[in-house]
Amino acid sequence: MKKLTVVGIGPGAESQMTLAAVQAVKEAELICGYPVYVDLVRHLAPDTEVFTTPMRREIDRCRAALEAAAGGKTTVMVCSGDAGVYGMAGLVLELAEEFPPMEINVVCGVTAALSGAAVLGAPLTHDFCTISLSDLLTPWETIEKRVDAAASADFCIAIYNPMSKKRRTHLQRACDIMLKYKSPETVCGVVSNIGREGESKWVGTLAELRDRELDMFSTAFIGNSQTRVIGGRMVTPRGYEAKAEFGARKDEN
Repeated sequence: MKKLTVVGIGPGAESQMTLAAVQAVKEAELICGYPVYVDLVRHLAPDTEVFTTPMRREIDRCRAALEAAAGGKTTVMVCSGDAGVYGMAGLVLELAEEFPPMEINVVCGVTAALSGAAVLGAPLTHDFCTISLSDLLTPWETIEKRVDAAASADFCIAIYNPMSKKRRTHLQRACDIMLKYKSPETVCGVVSNIGREGESKWVGTLAELRDRELDMFSTAFIGNSQTRVIGGRMVTPRGYEAKAEFGARKDEN
């Protein structure tokens, strides 16, 4: 059967992959992906053929996977985090229209917003959104509008791709937008190399985050107006205590 599976591998450690993701990689006759992500799963299928392309050749990568699957190879496209969150699932499904009908499955994975949040504590317990600061595919003007809207609505925000060698000021510019609505003391956090060697975390304020040096392997978290630090952990209350207090007052009345 012609089959292509797009697999989210989570942060990269096998212990944080779903059982379905591990099984799909082990069953593959060809593993496609960005070199860093393929290397993270090679131990699961050391003898399996691989095909990799560097950054900015995502279309070539997806077409090669579709061609291999159309030719009868059980093919897996691996993506970090979740395949549908800034991953290759969407592009594969778009390009699939150019190929003969085949079975295409998407296996979900743990995206950086969730795995990073777990390292920090519980920063996303209430409403949140994710925004990428990479303007390779999205105009910066659009990114600015999204940051402005999320900050004005008091969302907790998980920032993907906060900074790169060529994009040194994007995080500062995003923080300046958020500072129009949020206090400089708003609790923020950063997790780098989530689930991999060299994992690190930081908890501080929005004013401090503005001037931090980060990279593409970091995810930044900006709290809402209720987020606070509890025992060194970043926590955004859902409101259970207030609800319980309100219920107690009703009982008294």
